Amino acid sequence: MQQRSGSRFSTRSLARMSATHAKTTIAVWVVVLVAALGLNNAWGADALTNDFSFTGNPESQVARDLVDSAFGESFQEVIIVQSERYTVDDAEFQQQVEAAFAIAEPHEALIAAAGHYYINGNIPDFVSRDRHTLMIPYVLDGELHEATAAIEPVLEQIMAANEATDDFLVAIVGQISFQLESNELSVSDIEKGERFGVPVALLILLALFGAVVAALIPLFLAIVAIITALGMVAIIGQFYQMVFFVTMMISMIGLAVGIDYSLIVVSRFREELARGRSKLDAIEVAGATASRTVFFSGLTVVLALSGMLIVPTSIFQSLGLGAILVVIAAVAATLTLLPAALSILGTKVNRLRLPLFGRRLAHHEIESTGGFWNFVTRLVMGRPVLFLGLAAGLMIAAAVPALDLNQGFIGIDVLPDRLQSKQAFEVMDKEFSFGAASPADIVIQGDASDPTVVEAIPALRKQLSSDPDFVGFSTVVMSDSGDVTRLAVPVAGEPSSVRAISAVTRLRDDIVPAAFAGVAVQAFVGGGTSSNIDFFAVTDGYTFIVFAFVLGLSFILLTVAFRSIVIPLKSILLNLLSVGAAYGMLVLVFQKGWGADILGFQQSPIIDAWIPLFLFTVLFGLSMDYHVFLLSRVRERYDITGDNAGSVAYGLRSTAGLITDAALIMVAVFSGFAAGESVGNQQAGFGLGIAVFLDATIVRSILVPASMRLLGKVNWYYPSFLEWIPNIGIEGREEPLPAPAGASD
Repeated sequence: MQQRSGSRFSTRSLARMSATHAKTTIAVWVVVLVAALGLNNAWGADALTNDFSFTGNPESQVARDLVDSAFGESFQEVIIVQSERYTVDDAEFQQQVEAAFAIAEPHEALIAAAGHYYINGNIPDFVSRDRHTLMIPYVLDGELHEATAAIEPVLEQIMAANEATDDFLVAIVGQISFQLESNELSVSDIEKGERFGVPVALLILLALFGAVVAALIPLFLAIVAIITALGMVAIIGQFYQMVFFVTMMISMIGLAVGIDYSLIVVSRFREELARGRSKLDAIEVAGATASRTVFFSGLTVVLALSGMLIVPTSIFQSLGLGAILVVIAAVAATLTLLPAALSILGTKVNRLRLPLFGRRLAHHEIESTGGFWNFVTRLVMGRPVLFLGLAAGLMIAAAVPALDLNQGFIGIDVLPDRLQSKQAFEVMDKEFSFGAASPADIVIQGDASDPTVVEAIPALRKQLSSDPDFVGFSTVVMSDSGDVTRLAVPVAGEPSSVRAISAVTRLRDDIVPAAFAGVAVQAFVGGGTSSNIDFFAVTDGYTFIVFAFVLGLSFILLTVAFRSIVIPLKSILLNLLSVGAAYGMLVLVFQKGWGADILGFQQSPIIDAWIPLFLFTVLFGLSMDYHVFLLSRVRERYDITGDNAGSVAYGLRSTAGLITDAALIMVAVFSGFAAGESVGNQQAGFGLGIAVFLDATIVRSILVPASMRLLGKVNWYYPSFLEWIPNIGIEGREEPLPAPAGASD
């Protein structure tokens, strides 16, 4: 097999080595899987956390660190007891409250912050105006995992107490209980996504390959990648705990790329068998071409995903790291384990054939000029200006609604109504204020005995008590050393609401600085709403940096790979069109409600703040994935013929069907996760699914070939001053076909 001159990464030799030492390769992977399963079972739980934190030092993080250092970690919880029939003056109500109080009291990590109304009747803030609702505030002391372990049995018993009575609503809400139910919802969404996505992906693979064995291989490779990545998370998590969302990211991306990468290689392997090559030659050709494409596609995806690692928040870094790990695992399995499996299977890869399906691949003739995609190719290449204008106009129109994108935090108010924390929230928000369960923390660092401090704090409390944005009973505590004072102030509204964010912004920018002007202390505002504000600021501040990082690295990689500066520029522009269209469709469906009911989505006035940047990095990587696959075939042909128009037509004709099928599998996987109950998961799954669909159809099948047809040989313009860069081209070169004596096993 002849190769172009220059330094080249030999996926060909790796494929042949894995195939000729198939049993050893498979044995190594079995050891890896067993180790990964063992690590995940032993350390997986300890590697994950519910805690969303900053790796930098915004004001909310400084306040939190001061509180944790001075007082230890603590978390607010509130038990709600409500009855339409009884009031707090009735014996039945008191009996229910005392029973609810008794559920939590025995647990060592639960310390009553102020008891309850029947103990501290002098605190009217614990009772609603109509006296039909009462709240019991608690503080959970200890580290996050300790508080979580303590509240789990309380949550279960509170839910049981609620189910045991028809006259009372008994529910608990707070940071830990909310996170517990959110976690359970996420796990449920993951399982639902897998239950939907995997069977649909299998059906598509069966229709594509027309053989059960060939269809099962990509699913098996995806599972291997997911298990391996989870094992790596278990190890890394011992040094840097990752947010629990990482498991959803690994499952979603692992299924998508794991199936797609192996699909590309298996398709090329079967194609070469059908063309008359022997088993090992077919593996070697697939390794030199399809596997090489997978390697560079995976590298591009990893580079795009690494943009999330730049953002100094645990949520982005966890999602980015999890996705990177599963892509690396998928690439490694595709380059080594898959050739070994194909070596053992040989022509048995076509076993258990299905009638009427898979003939296109089973009897594929690469030079064929018939069929649907040849018709599309001739149509697009024949009228490139028309189709370029129509397709670009459609994508731009889809992106226009993104101008109304409203980012924010999806809070407890959009949880499913069946969750008890949602029920408790609605009662608290109506009868008291949810801020009682998530107050703003004003943390004063300085000598608490200083007369100016002693005077400033009561004056601030008095000012806030008359402000309608700050409600309820504020509390003041001082550290034992007397150098840290914590003033907890309930804020009106849910912590992520516009009203709460406006109130805390005013607190941070105006009220607190004015209250401690001229006082020898430093004052910081923390709490959930303050964290949300800082998250907005960090995301906004790093968006340009992430965009520049991802686009810059992608340009460099594609320039080196395809030895052209026009191809990378055009690729970046087209991928940005896909991302923009995804943003626009998110706004149309979720913010404006177009088709939300039909699709089973919950309409939301905001797009969750982490989603736009998340979608950009993931979609840019996945979009470039298909782009590399298509262009590698074009370049492969161009190197042989030097005919740009013919090479573009060949590339589209030979890859469009496979790209579309692979995209349908990704759409199925992402749609499964979008079918969950969490609005955030719905938005992420829908955004990924619609972007991949548009990218694989309109962009790859129309915009790419039309633009390449118009640009002609300009596509391959490569400045002479860059000739010093080693030639590591993605595309492989095919050998002349052997005499069709039949494929050997």
